[in-house]
Amino acid sequence: MTIRPLGFVILVLSANACGGSPAPQAHAPEAASDPGKAPAQSPESTASEAPEAETTAEIPITCAKGSDPCTPPGAFVNKLCSGSYPGVALYLFAKDTPFVRSYLTRRTEAWNASGGVSETGFVEFDEEVLILRSRKADLGGMQVSGAGGGYDALRWSGTCVTLDANELTRNKPPAAKNAKVEFRFLDDAIKDALRENETVNAAYLARKKECKGATSGDVSLACVKADEALSRAIVSYVRDGGTVPMPTNRP
Repeated sequence: MTIRPLGFVILVLSANACGGSPAPQAHAPEAASDPGKAPAQSPESTASEAPEAETTAEIPITCAKGSDPCTPPGAFVNKLCSGSYPGVALYLFAKDTPFVRSYLTRRTEAWNASGGVSETGFVEFDEEVLILRSRKADLGGMQVSGAGGGYDALRWSGTCVTLDANELTRNKPPAAKNAKVEFRFLDDAIKDALRENETVNAAYLARKKECKGATSGDVSLACVKADEALSRAIVSYVRDGGTVPMPTNRP
């Protein structure tokens, strides 16, 4: 039997007692310790704020890189021309957007070479459109004098139309025309914003009185005229610098 000194036993017991306790953890620095640094966000809060950031970027209002004339990005145009977006038309036709406005040199049949939604009927002489992209002439290898390709353009109604280069001019006519803007097809927020303008609201109330809630079918001539007057009031408001909120119905 081995006899150990009493001091050795005490030292061993003390070491065992210390080994059984967890080491103290270092405290993380307080997030607010740096006043110039924003507090860290949880994944949940970041995700909830992401849609708002995307909303402001959905409708481009700057020229696509290298575009001449100035046009929106091609990917956006593809989506835009696949449907009908009257609220987006008002947003893009706003006075300060950089996109090129052109005017019809003749009355021509409306069609959409992109294969998306197109209005039936005609694009009128002197009608204003917004150029979306250039289209190269497909001549099958032949060279034809005066063939300068064409353009996809946006009408005030929110649909796209394909036009030949010789059907358009940038010279603004004394009284530019526009495709009809259907108030009923606009987002509620846009309707509210438009009605804050005294002229637009008066035209809206006049249409409501004459049409008595009718939107199509057998309506009076007075209703037809009031409907057209409302469309003109909306276009004048936007041309003069009036703004509308970001549309919810967008590509």
